[in-house]
Amino acid sequence: MNETMVTLVGNVATQVEWRESATGGAARFRLAVTARRFDREKQSWVDGATSFYTVWAARALGMNLTGSVAIGEPLVVHGRLKVRDEERKDGPRRFSADVDAVAIGHDMSRGTTAFRRVFKGEAGPVERAGAQGAEGGPAPGREPTASQASQLISANSVPAVVWESATSTASAPAPMGVWAGALEEGGSGGGGLVER
Repeated sequence: MNETMVTLVGNVATQVEWRESATGGAARFRLAVTARRFDREKQSWVDGATSFYTVWAARALGMNLTGSVAIGEPLVVHGRLKVRDEERKDGPRRFSADVDAVAIGHDMSRGTTAFRRVFKGEAGPVERAGAQGAEGGPAPGREPTASQASQLISANSVPAVVWESATSTASAPAPMGVWAGALEEGGSGGGGLVER
């Protein structure tokens, strides 16, 4: 099937809404994309027209999105473009653009972010931490559990990334960039990449 795949860079314009359904649920929000161009007469950058897209994210992507994105944040969205054409009885024809997202992430050219891996059985719509959460504190009105408290990260103290299997039998940490499963007897196993 021929599909139009697009990558959009813009800012979140509305709160992310989660909708439960028989197929597993989906999240949606509006993304504002503003073109910028250099005006030679003024010798400065000027904003062009702003386009708004409704972004849909299904299942796990949508669940993770609900706890990760807030209004005004810069995002990169990759997905299938769908243009809808609606004839209205009371007015002119209306066009709207939707994107069925395949991948969504923060625009790292405009700031930093912290990634937290979600394991099977852990996923679910979550509440996003506010300004306090950005610095590693709990969401307003919510104290972290003991397991969550150990995962809080300050923007000033980002730890080294360690991906290891819970069943790894390696007695010593693997050197940087070494597959942890390779250190197990026979070189096979369910290990993960270890970076320090």
